[in-house]
Amino acid sequence: MNRRVVISVLLYLNLALLVTLIGYKAYLLLFPADVEALHSDQIARLETQVADADRLRLAVVGNVNNSIGVFENQIIPRINDSEADLVVSAGNAVSGGGEDKYRALVGTLSHLERPYLLTFGENEYEEFGSYRFYERFGPHFYSARAADTHLVFLDSTGKTPVRWQERWLDDLLAGTGAAHVLVFMGHPLIAPEEEMFFASDDGAWSAPQDRARLMGMFARHGVDAVFSAGPATFADRTRDGVRYVTTGGGGGFVLNTETSFYHYLTVSSGAGEVEIGLERLDSGQSPLMSRLESLWFFIYSLFYVSAVNFLLIFSALLLVTVKLYRLLYRERDYYPHYDVDPTPWRGRPLRVAMFTNNYLPYVGGVPISIARLRGALESQGHTVMIIAPGYPDADGADDPQVLRVRPLVPWGLSGEFAIANIFQRGIRRRLREFGPDVIHLHHPFWMGSLGLFLARRKKAPAIYTYHTRLEHYAHYIPFPGRLFRNVISHWLVERFANKCSAVVVPTAAAKEYMRLIGVWRPIFVQPTGIDYETFLTVPESRVAALRKELQIGDELVLVTASRLSPEKNVAFLIRAVARLKERLDRPFRLLILGDGADRPRLEALITTCGLQDRVTFTGAVAPEEMAAHYRLGDVFVFASKSETQGMVVVEAMAAGLPVVAVDSSGIDDFVRHGHNGFKTLEDIDAWAGAVESLLRDDALRAEMGRWAQAFARQYALDAFADSIGEVYARALAEERRQPDDSRRRRTA
Repeated sequence: MNRRVVISVLLYLNLALLVTLIGYKAYLLLFPADVEALHSDQIARLETQVADADRLRLAVVGNVNNSIGVFENQIIPRINDSEADLVVSAGNAVSGGGEDKYRALVGTLSHLERPYLLTFGENEYEEFGSYRFYERFGPHFYSARAADTHLVFLDSTGKTPVRWQERWLDDLLAGTGAAHVLVFMGHPLIAPEEEMFFASDDGAWSAPQDRARLMGMFARHGVDAVFSAGPATFADRTRDGVRYVTTGGGGGFVLNTETSFYHYLTVSSGAGEVEIGLERLDSGQSPLMSRLESLWFFIYSLFYVSAVNFLLIFSALLLVTVKLYRLLYRERDYYPHYDVDPTPWRGRPLRVAMFTNNYLPYVGGVPISIARLRGALESQGHTVMIIAPGYPDADGADDPQVLRVRPLVPWGLSGEFAIANIFQRGIRRRLREFGPDVIHLHHPFWMGSLGLFLARRKKAPAIYTYHTRLEHYAHYIPFPGRLFRNVISHWLVERFANKCSAVVVPTAAAKEYMRLIGVWRPIFVQPTGIDYETFLTVPESRVAALRKELQIGDELVLVTASRLSPEKNVAFLIRAVARLKERLDRPFRLLILGDGADRPRLEALITTCGLQDRVTFTGAVAPEEMAAHYRLGDVFVFASKSETQGMVVVEAMAAGLPVVAVDSSGIDDFVRHGHNGFKTLEDIDAWAGAVESLLRDDALRAEMGRWAQAFARQYALDAFADSIGEVYARALAEERRQPDDSRRRRTA
């Protein structure tokens, strides 16, 4: 069975499972649970419970809104432990009138150990919920009597004509004979004094004359109190001897103010009076938790499974289906389009805007690469503007072509990823004034996302340079690190790259990676250039001064250059040097150029290995000083496997150093085994053996050094600028193709 058939079978199997899940949801909607006329049963329970009582005790709650966190988890336990005879919802017990909301409400009410009655409110009515309420609970307006108290429930939604209800109400109250009358309606007749967000409408009695007529009827018949939900607030006011109580804190969104908070009411009627108490919850629910609860309720009501099972089943199937669909049906065209003519843009001065999450004076591979690209492009007549985070010692005032973006949060100002304020208004204005022909992005998130957004707005090609293997930075992500390493990092790169016009990668291995994760945009292999001549013209006096400063004698010197962080694998070098010390009788030293947070751990490892006299840290080295430091060495060593391009490897070659490196995607294109250096497995003995062969054989070391320097010549900055200029030209030509063809490619 060939691969395409297997993928087809898996795709249709996943589609069948998804259809089954959707069908199950439809079944829940079309075949509701066998529940009907619940109010009839609740009234019967109530009458039995208070048959001989002279007082009726109620718990009144409004705006439950299917709340699990507030109503189900906080209010219901308190009511169950109280002396309440009956629980009354003053309206909005559900968050909407959908079938799932009503099913969930019935499940929630099952936790009550007391009878309950519901007011037909606005939320019960919406989304065709009126028939669901009628079927499950009973009529939209009704009454019940218990312990000499008459409970009246009105429909204020407009579903039932108000004149009909008023005639019924007038007759009912005229002959009630009860000592007390309590009325419940979903909309308050007296608006809250405080203006509320997300307030409901005024209801069926919203017209002044209608409202006055109903309130007059209440006063005439001696109604004790009218309870309403609606606004998420609490208010208690008296008009013509009737108390009008608004209670809207049973679980919906509240403002956590003096009038808007989570609460319910205790009502006691008997002995000639009605007492109303306020039960305020000790802790409220934040807007964030409210939103999360709403999301969980959606999941809960969708399939009635746990959150873990739902996410595992539905999300996994959806992701697999999408992936299979893309593998099976999306057309790919990885070859260049030869009908694109970049000639009009070749040799033409362009305006290039670059977006990056870090830049000089922060010293790292990406900032140095950007600085070199900028210099090379400017030397050919292009104009470059860099949009980068601001640092305490670099406000950009000395460089008008660098727009420094203020930090969004102080703790994000860490160099490697400074959390810049991408919402800073000046960015868009400066970019508009600059008028870029091309926008070049150096990270697939944050500043890179801003640059991509602005490129689309300005209809300019967006070029993405893939600098960093994000999966090797998962240890910086506290949670979920493994998920980030295995899924999120690759998805982030693939999604971002496919939104750009073209992608630049430094090595063939990086291009293969891009294709494997699903990038279909044009990909150009172009390593970062180096200032080749700089490495040939280092004054011997400067090298001699450095040797004296670092106390380097006649010993051979191994040089490495790296930020000191776990993903750079410097610890491997230290352990391998310890093994080399056991095998080699010639004196040597390891010189580590760079600094970072991992330095204390590495220094402790050096002490443990007894290498204090064999390893020297120089700290951070300025870019312009790197050439002189390379000239101190005899062999360049490297162990990082997180590079897309080991730029320092090419620099060391330009300085005439053979290389011994752990084989990885970052050095595979540059180190030719046995010619300009050695590539080894991440094996201490193999690595130590390769270094030993170079340190023992002066002639071999010199010959490989000459080959390394000759190899590095092809990465001079002028060739680098030419290649990137060609990428820009092709992207501009592609952008200017016929509109219908352009649209077709974007949606391919």
